[in-house]
Amino acid sequence: MDANMKKLQESLVALETEAERLFLARNQLVETDKLRNGNREALTALRKRARTTKTSVPSPFESVMKEIGVSGSRPLVKEVCTTCGSHDSTERTWMMFPGTDVFARIPFHAAHSIIETDQEHLDFETKKLHSYVKDKTLLISEKGALADKISPAVLKSLVTLTGNNRK
Repeated sequence: MDANMKKLQESLVALETEAERLFLARNQLVETDKLRNGNREALTALRKRARTTKTSVPSPFESVMKEIGVSGSRPLVKEVCTTCGSHDSTERTWMMFPGTDVFARIPFHAAHSIIETDQEHLDFETKKLHSYVKDKTLLISEKGALADKISPAVLKSLVTLTGNNRK
């Protein structure tokens, strides 16, 4: 085989490998987004059940300042969960654990804590995958395989091929 043909073949194999990695990353991104949306829906349902929103639960400082006029031996810092609020956090709720078909009845606070932690992890994975897809797309584009990098000579040859085919 000619040296130029061998070099062309190697560059095409490398390009196809990078494109395959790009498609796999995009598919993983779609799956991660599905999981993120499911978690977001679950957190919304838990907030509705607790009758709170992300901004409706007062901060610990606000809680202490409201109760400062009331005498008693209360702690100075009161932890307030942003999802539970004043909801009974020992109340049990059903939850299906990710990646299994197992339902368990666990405390309300533990359920939303698990989902929020998982949501943070999925957000991080999504950002990482977006960055990876962007890098791979740029790499493939620089090699001239994407439509935004058609050389003028190729474009001119395509125009001349389609111009005089009628008899």
